[in-house]
Amino acid sequence: MKKYILFSLLLTLIFSSCQEFEDLEKDPNKPGEVPPSLLFTNILYNTYYSPWSDEHRWNQFWCSNYAYYDDQEYDWTTTSFSYDKLKNVNKMIEEAERVGLAKVNPYAAIGKYFRAYFYVDMSLRLGDVPLSEALKMLDNVKPKYDTQKAVFKQALTWLEESNTELQELIDKNDKSLTGDFMLANDLKKWQKVVNSYKLRVLITLSKKEADADLNVKALFAAVVNNPTKYPVISSLADNLKFTYNSSTDKYPLNQDNYGQTATRNNMSATYLNTLVSLKDPRTFIVADPAPAKIAAGLTAQDYEAYVGASSGESLDDMSTKMLNGEYSPISKTKYYSSYTGEPSIQVGYSEVCFNIAEGINRGWITGNAEDYYVKGIKASWTFHGVQSVDEKWATYYAQPTVKLSTTPADALKQILTQKYLAFFQNSGWEAYHNYRRTGVPVFLTGPGTANSGRIAKRWQYPSSERTANPENYNAALTSQFGSTTDDINAEMWIYK
Repeated sequence: MKKYILFSLLLTLIFSSCQEFEDLEKDPNKPGEVPPSLLFTNILYNTYYSPWSDEHRWNQFWCSNYAYYDDQEYDWTTTSFSYDKLKNVNKMIEEAERVGLAKVNPYAAIGKYFRAYFYVDMSLRLGDVPLSEALKMLDNVKPKYDTQKAVFKQALTWLEESNTELQELIDKNDKSLTGDFMLANDLKKWQKVVNSYKLRVLITLSKKEADADLNVKALFAAVVNNPTKYPVISSLADNLKFTYNSSTDKYPLNQDNYGQTATRNNMSATYLNTLVSLKDPRTFIVADPAPAKIAAGLTAQDYEAYVGASSGESLDDMSTKMLNGEYSPISKTKYYSSYTGEPSIQVGYSEVCFNIAEGINRGWITGNAEDYYVKGIKASWTFHGVQSVDEKWATYYAQPTVKLSTTPADALKQILTQKYLAFFQNSGWEAYHNYRRTGVPVFLTGPGTANSGRIAKRWQYPSSERTANPENYNAALTSQFGSTTDDINAEMWIYK
C-alpha cells in the first residue's frame, strides 16, 4: 500500500511539473487573445495626427525659430512602414470572429477602412510598397512591392466593401462595436467617414483621371450623386476627430508648456500671410499681432499687424526677428489657455465641401461649385470660432480674391487655397499632399528649408529594406525612378 501511495505521489509530481513547464513557456506580457474592442481603440489612436506637430511645420502652418527644438528643413531620410498597424487590423478582425461575431461585423467593416487608410498613407510617403505579398510572416519574408496604382486600386475596393458592409450592419441595427473614442460607436457616422475618405482618395488621383482602369471620375460621381448609398460627412458634427481632455490627453499646446514653446515658435508666412491678404477673420483667432507692429502704432484689429515668417528663412534670421517682435506668435488666448483646446480633425466636413467643389470644377460631376466652396469656408470659420459669421460674410465674400471666379483655372486655385487654410492643424499631411499634387499654395523655400531650396517629394524606404529585401527594394526603385537611388526629390507615379 505504501508503495502504491508513493508511486501515485511521484506521478502527481511528474504531471504537475510538466504543467508548470508549459505554463512557464507562456509569455504573460504577450496575451494570446485580445478583445477586438481593445485592438480597435489602439488602431484608431494610430490613425491620429496631432496638431502643432512636425507634419504641420512641413505643411508650413507654423515655424520653429529655436534650433534646439526643430527647424524647417526638408532634408528627410527614411520613414517607417505601417505593417505593425496593419497586423493589428488583421488581428482585430480575427478576434472579432473568435468572440462569436458574424463574418460581417463592425470591426471587419471598419477594418477595411483602416487597411485603405494605412496603405494610402504609407504609399503617399514612399511610392510603391508591398501589399499582395505583405504580412505573410515566415511564409514570405521578402515580399515584392506593388505599384502605387495597385495600392490605390485595392484601397478603393476596400472602401467600397466597407461601405456595403456598414450599410448591412446599420440595417440590422448592429450594436456590437465598442472602444470607439472618436465617433462613439456610431456606424452611420463611420459610413460617412468611409465615403468622405473615398472622395479624398479619388481627388488625390486627379492627375490619373484619364486612366480607364482606375475610373476615377465615375467613382467620384457615384459617391456624390447617390447620397443614399454613399452618405458623406454633412456637418461639423460628423467629423472624425480627436477630442482632448485635461488629464490623459491634453491639447499639445497648453499652459504647462507655454514657457518652453510660445516664443520659440511663430506663425508661418505661407499660412498667416495668406489669411492677411484675404482679410480673413481667422487671422485674429490663430495668431497674436507682431509686437513691433503694435509698437509702431497698429492695433490688434489691423490685419497689417499680423506677419508670418517664411519657412525658407534661415533659423538665425528668424530667431533674431522673432526676438525683435517682427513676427506673429501663436495665439496665447486660443492655444495656451486650456488643456482641452479644440478637437483635431482627421477627416472633416470642410474638406468634403472643397473636394466636391474641386470635382465640379474639374468637370467630374455637375453642380454648383460655389455653393460647396462657400460651405467649406463657413464650416472652417465656425470650427475656428469666428463670431457672427453671417454678419462678416458679405464683406469678406465681396472681395475679388475670395468670391469664386468664373474662370475655371482661377476658381480651382481659390478652392485649393481655401482648402489649405481649412487644413490648419488638422488632417495630418493633407496640406503637403495637396501641394505636391497641385502646387497650391506655393510653399516657400530658402536656406531654412535646406535640400537645395527644394520641397522634398517623398521619403526614403526604411533602411532595413536595403539588407533584408534588397532585390525587391532595388527593383521597386528602378521601376519607379529609373535607378536604384532612393531619392527624396524623385516624383512618384501619382503626381506625374
